Amino acid sequence: MPGQNEGADAHHPVVRHEESPHHRHPGAPVPAPAAAVHPSGTACGTLDGPEQRFCPTCSSPLSGPGPAEADPTGDDRFRTAFCNAGIGMALIGPDDRIIEVNPALAALIGRGVANLVGTHLHEIIDPEGLPNRLFSELVHGGRERFRVEKQLKHRAGHAVWSKVTVSLIRDGAGEPLYTLALVEDITEQRRLGDRLEYQALHDPLTRLPNRTFFFERLDAACLTVEGPSPTQPDGRRVGVCYLDLDGFAAINETLGHHIGDQLLIAVATRLRHGLTDSHPHPGSHLVARMGGDEFAVLVPDSAGSEQLTGLAARILEALERPFDVAGHRLVITASVGVVERSVHETTPTDLVKDADATLYWSKADGRARWTLYDPDRGAHQLTRQRLATALRPALERGEFTIEYQPLVGLADGTVHGAEALVRWRHPRYGTLSPDRFIPLAEESGAIVPLGKWVLEESCRQARQWLSEFPDTETFVSVNLAARQIWDSDVVADVARALETTGLPARLLQLEITESALLGPGGRPSQALQALADMGVRIAIDDFGTGYSNLAYLSRLPVHVLKLDGTFIKGFRDPAPAPLTDPPLTDPPRHGARRSDADEQIVGAMVQLAHTLGLTVTAEGIESAAQAERLRLTGCDTAQGWYFARPGEAERVAAILREARPAPTAG
Repeated sequence: MPGQNEGADAHHPVVRHEESPHHRHPGAPVPAPAAAVHPSGTACGTLDGPEQRFCPTCSSPLSGPGPAEADPTGDDRFRTAFCNAGIGMALIGPDDRIIEVNPALAALIGRGVANLVGTHLHEIIDPEGLPNRLFSELVHGGRERFRVEKQLKHRAGHAVWSKVTVSLIRDGAGEPLYTLALVEDITEQRRLGDRLEYQALHDPLTRLPNRTFFFERLDAACLTVEGPSPTQPDGRRVGVCYLDLDGFAAINETLGHHIGDQLLIAVATRLRHGLTDSHPHPGSHLVARMGGDEFAVLVPDSAGSEQLTGLAARILEALERPFDVAGHRLVITASVGVVERSVHETTPTDLVKDADATLYWSKADGRARWTLYDPDRGAHQLTRQRLATALRPALERGEFTIEYQPLVGLADGTVHGAEALVRWRHPRYGTLSPDRFIPLAEESGAIVPLGKWVLEESCRQARQWLSEFPDTETFVSVNLAARQIWDSDVVADVARALETTGLPARLLQLEITESALLGPGGRPSQALQALADMGVRIAIDDFGTGYSNLAYLSRLPVHVLKLDGTFIKGFRDPAPAPLTDPPLTDPPRHGARRSDADEQIVGAMVQLAHTLGLTVTAEGIESAAQAERLRLTGCDTAQGWYFARPGEAERVAAILREARPAPTAG
């Protein structure tokens, strides 16, 4: 059986146990010292003695007896492995000085083996961040080894990334003797990892930080919460400028995407240098490309909204100068949304969401400007979004209802028909008028099923009026959205509603705006012609506010012009006559000029309509004087609060009953 000393040698080959008496078995003979031999078999220089460990000429480690006296013991085999290993190895004493080191580690840091022996560990490895806790656990038996990644100091001055595995060598009593460090060069792996990390966090086109990097920095800014200070009484603040290039899609379409890409690079360069370099702390701002032609600037330590709006102004100023791209001189503007608040009041998600919403406010307000986030406007936008989302489910739940406003003949004062006006009885916001949700329905496409429902319900109600008042033939007027013509077969929808309810086509009037009627393409006019051929009346709503293309009136199947209420506002009550005649030098009253002009415009439109065989309806009548003056212009019918407010269908029926002639005595 091998003795204790032999077993220790096999387990710890790099320790010269023959030089440590406490490693030998008690009573074992002390072996004679072996002559140190050069690895080549012949020393390059003169050896001073058998205990010399390194060649004085080439600094190669000496590993025991030469080939003529080779003793293939375990100690020799492991020492040979230590010297020829491809991985760096070092034996370190309790005082953190190197006892032995192999050529692989010496070559890794550009130094000689002999030069490293006796060197303090901190001369080749950065002491900062050394894992003292792990080392303590190693010494006290809490772990067998630990592994860390550290930078070694190369002789040439650069750093070498390495993976260091540290193990503790103990004596027979379990006390620590040496530390064995295995060092593996991972510099190339780190460089590859750095490149992959850079690619993952940066935009490949502009080289700016990307969306992922932006959110990492934003998360860090919002998580680092500091208390109030004299300059920031609400604690730490954060701000974002979110910008989008105006008209960038047109450049891609006209000049090509390669020109668009070069423009994005130029914009990124101007933002990076124009904003960060001019700031007193250039590292505090982060300019990132969020995708497409959208960019963001993060200010993690904002000084207030004035700083952010000033930054937004500098962004617009930096981009307003023309760009020279591939022989093209391009002028481009940007819209910027600005959000700035305390980190206690927000989250990264809410901050970016509000910045994005504010960006689109800038575009809606005219572009080429910045807009600061407004909580009230944000609440309004949130309400719009909620309403748009709830439109279709609300229709299925039966939350919509229809009110009717009478259309009165100005010549005889009788009710000729009624306009159907949809209302939304929202469980949270109460009764909503059409202007609150019809635009949302048109944007989302919900106007198609909603319009079908209004059409069917209105036709059903008109059929009930006809049954009760067959002599009046009261018609119903239903608004028709442009999207109903484009996204559905409106002719089939109308035919189905008339057939289902039994309403004669002559008692249905469809109102469509000028912008929808006179838009591009021939589909609206074809659909309207088919509806007119069925006997349905066609009315142009809000006439005078759209294209006002008179040439179309003679070619389209139109029966009625509905004048917009803005013309009627000028129809004021006649001013009382003055007690004395005014001086001849006094100019005419502005209100009188406007009233006369509006009256002449309405009169001209009424005459034109009558010449073309059309009738005219005026909206927004609020007084008897307006009604009378409209009657004098020749206007046929009118509607407004003077006659009746929109209400339940029964209110129209009540008016019809009152107007019914009393039965004569038999």
